[in-house]
Amino acid sequence: MYLQFYINENGVKVYTTKYVDTFLLNAARFSPDDKYSRQRVALKKRFGLLPTQKPPPKY
Repeated sequence: MYLQFYINENGVKVYTTKYVDTFLLNAARFSPDDKYSRQRVALKKRFGLLPTQKPPPKY
């Protein structure tokens, strides 16, 4: 059972667990066929967005 939503006639999101032929709210799953993972990692490395490039968290 998935949480879905649709936009009613007033423009308001209505959430439901029933099947609606519009939007599905589950996150995309990891795909081993991901063609662009190498480019994504290269961009994160270039702009310093990798977790290893950030300062350690302060607890």
